[in-house]
Amino acid sequence: MTFFARLRQSVENVLAAFCVFLMTAMFVLVVVAVAYRELGASLTWYDEVATVLLAWLTYYGAALAALKRAHLGSPEVLRAMPMMLRLPLFVLSEVLVVGFFVLLAWTGLQAMLLLAGDTLISLPVVSVQFTQSVIPIGATLFILGELLSIPQEWRSLQHVPVAGEEMIERLS
Repeated sequence: MTFFARLRQSVENVLAAFCVFLMTAMFVLVVVAVAYRELGASLTWYDEVATVLLAWLTYYGAALAALKRAHLGSPEVLRAMPMMLRLPLFVLSEVLVVGFFVLLAWTGLQAMLLLAGDTLISLPVVSVQFTQSVIPIGATLFILGELLSIPQEWRSLQHVPVAGEEMIERLS
């Protein structure tokens, strides 16, 4: 296994483990909050923390999906195109996706700087900067996932015949 493949696998394992941790934390939090409500008490911080956990799960899960090429996309459209268009359009789509997430990471970082000193309403010991750090970190991890998955996708796009091309080759 090459260094690149090991790096990709390591990043995938870390992201998957963190997503499992976040899902487990959300599950435990919801169960505890329901139990407290059934006992006539209520956790004042539950809603705010559950929202943060869901946002984190969304961003880190998206990064994992990018690494696995499981995010929204239409690879079938590219695979149906002639090779002459397929690879340049793949490069263009990657530039646009990575460009969007670079912009998101930068904007998220700027938002974090503006939130300096703010804390959660129900948990004043938790900084809003910490909770919102998921935006630039998640966007950066999405970019990493996208970049680490490009070589494999590039190889697969080079070896997929255009729809009908195989039939024409057999007839010739």
